[in-house]
Amino acid sequence: MGRKVHPTIHRSPILFPWKSRWVSDKNFADNLEQDIKIREYLQAKFKDASIDSICVERNAKNVTITIFAGKPGIIIGRGGQGLDVLRKELERNFLKFKTKVKLNIQEVGEPLLSAAIVAQNIARDTENRMPYRRVIKNYIDRVMKAGAQGVKIMMSGRLNGVEIARRETLSAGKVPLITLRSNVDYASVRANTIYGVIGIKVWVYKGESFERIDNLAAAKDKPQPKKRKR
Repeated sequence: MGRKVHPTIHRSPILFPWKSRWVSDKNFADNLEQDIKIREYLQAKFKDASIDSICVERNAKNVTITIFAGKPGIIIGRGGQGLDVLRKELERNFLKFKTKVKLNIQEVGEPLLSAAIVAQNIARDTENRMPYRRVIKNYIDRVMKAGAQGVKIMMSGRLNGVEIARRETLSAGKVPLITLRSNVDYASVRANTIYGVIGIKVWVYKGESFERIDNLAAAKDKPQPKKRKR
């Protein structure tokens, strides 16, 4: 079952909080569609900002969007002007019923422990025609040096432009996929190359957590130190 279940969904809300927090009786489909379009828009607009995750909270009058990014300066802009422009664009293009938008930008403490940021960097290097095996090994070493207890990277497609598609997986340390108390960050990204689409999956194991992580910011913190053997 570990290969068939999404690691984050498998632990929500037991370990991780939901990324969309709102309750709606009448406009559930519209709100869900808005959340999806907002995330797709932000990911495409700020592709170079290394966005880890986007949290959407709603109430009767306001929509609070929290963006966790490795490079928040790209989103904020000079003097905070980027936030004002972004707020107006979201209110004009996506939101209805005169809803106001509140933006919170938080920096990811250690980008190399974020599976989404690592996957985006691998996709960028792959699109720049770098050898995939060298890229995978490089990021595995960097993630382990950053403090992770385990990492696994999988790439599938026409790797290095070969005729027959295949799947390659490299890992280091341990990555328990079934244990609910395991803090495993997961991301799936597509790299659009000239010879086709290559799928990239990244698992980053940060250690065990015996308490529920109620805040998304706490989930992005550094992993817990390894327990010493007696």
